[in-house]
Amino acid sequence: MNITPLVWIITILVTIAFFVYEFFAHVRKPHEPTVGESARWSAFYIGLALLFGVGIGMVSGWEFGGEYFAGYLTEKALSIDNLFVFLIVMAGFAVPKIYQQKVLMIGIVIALIMRGAFIAVGATLIENFSWIFYLFGALLLVLAYRQAFVSGDHNPADGRFMRFVRRILPVSDEYDGDRLTVVKAGRRFVTPMFLVIIAIGFVDLIFAVDSIPAIYGLTEEAYIVFTANAFALMGLRQLYFLIGGLLERLVYLAQGLAVILAFIGVKLVLHAMHVNELPFINGGEPMLWAPEIPIWFSLVFIGATIAVATVASLAKTRRDDRRAALDSSSAGTPADTTPRTDKEPS
Repeated sequence: MNITPLVWIITILVTIAFFVYEFFAHVRKPHEPTVGESARWSAFYIGLALLFGVGIGMVSGWEFGGEYFAGYLTEKALSIDNLFVFLIVMAGFAVPKIYQQKVLMIGIVIALIMRGAFIAVGATLIENFSWIFYLFGALLLVLAYRQAFVSGDHNPADGRFMRFVRRILPVSDEYDGDRLTVVKAGRRFVTPMFLVIIAIGFVDLIFAVDSIPAIYGLTEEAYIVFTANAFALMGLRQLYFLIGGLLERLVYLAQGLAVILAFIGVKLVLHAMHVNELPFINGGEPMLWAPEIPIWFSLVFIGATIAVATVASLAKTRRDDRRAALDSSSAGTPADTTPRTDKEPS
């Protein structure tokens, strides 16, 4: 792709404009979005992302269009996993629902800034060191293992990092609206809202480590990497309120993401072998016999994995609910059919 500096500047400015509009139109006044509002804006941003991908395909070729769609799907899936951790953080800090929009908005902006920095670093490394694909591939395989088998039940709001933050900062006991600091008895304290923002930023940093190597395994075009990330993050705030209850039902999301990360990790290692320059591997010669996985296969594989993980998750939770209802009725206790309204993690 031949992306001029002007196109980059326009893309970045338009992205910033969307987030500024989001803040002043929806987030500035604290409120809990309705399902209708969340659904309309989620559909708008997803539709916009799909139209942009079609535009890339028509202007730059469908090879690049396929890379964008594969990257967008992967980043959207990782972003939904990110949402689940946001949910745990906000439940851990007991963030009032009317202020959750602001927390999400700040978290998403931090995520975009961090991913932007990682994209720039990744592009520089790829351009100068072909062996970085070995490193990215190995990293994704490790992350895939952790995603699939390492328990993530700990509460980020009470982790070692947040305990350290609490030791060095004076923290007030209560929220004061959506303010980040408050003065009491002539002394300034940070509010729990400030701690939530720090925790969200720390989570974003961890997810950026997953996200950027994963999408660079699908495309080497920094412009596609950036736009796929930006569109995956746009509308994420509305999606949180739209599928907040559904997040807890996606019990196989972690395993699905592990499969995707492992697949991209293998793809990166094969590509590294194909362009090998390391002198201690095959005498510094490329291993041309190593297959290059085509982008159409990556797109189909990623889409199918997300679909299977979602269907399997919903089927399992439906069976579990039915079994719980049967157990409850056989014990003579009516099943609780009241829908959950607070989004506390299971």
